[in-house]
Amino acid sequence: MIQDVLVTASTALAAVLSVVGLVTGRAGRAVAVASALLVALALLVAWGAGSESPDRVVAVLAAVVAVAGGGLVTTQVFTFVEEPARMRSAGEILRGGAWIGALERLGVYVALLAGWAPGLAIVLAVKGLGRYPELRNEDNTGVAERFIIGTFTSVLWAVACAGVAVLAP
Repeated sequence: MIQDVLVTASTALAAVLSVVGLVTGRAGRAVAVASALLVALALLVAWGAGSESPDRVVAVLAAVVAVAGGGLVTTQVFTFVEEPARMRSAGEILRGGAWIGALERLGVYVALLAGWAPGLAIVLAVKGLGRYPELRNEDNTGVAERFIIGTFTSVLWAVACAGVAVLAP
C-alpha cells in the first residue's frame, strides 16, 4: 500500500516538474536532476515491491515524464560533453531535434510497455535513416557524436520511465 503511494507520488511529481521545466524553460539542471532522482526512487521502490501488470495511472504519468523530462535530461547531458558554441551549431544542422526526441521517447516507451521489441528497432531505424544526410556532413564532425549521445540519453531515459510503469506495484 505505502509502496503504491510512493511510486505514484514520485512519478506524479516527476511529471509535474518535467512539464513545468519544459514549458517555462527555467532551472533546466535542477528540474532534470530532481526528475531523475524521483524516477530512480520510483524505480527502486517498484522493483522492491514487484508486480505482474502495470498500474494505469503510473503508466500515464511515466509516459509524461518520459516525453517531457527526457528533453531536459538530454540537454543537461550535452552541457557536460560539449561547449555551448558547438552545441548551437550542431543544433542548427539537426533541426527539429526536440520534437524528434520527444516522439522517439514516446515510441520507445510505448514499444516497451506493449512488449513489442521490434518497435524499438523501428523507432531507432527511422531516426537514423531520417538523419543520415546530416550525419554524413563532413564539415561538422561533431554532429554524429551529438546524435549518438542524444539518442542514447533519450532512449535510456525512456527505458527508465518504462521500468517505473512496468514495475509499479
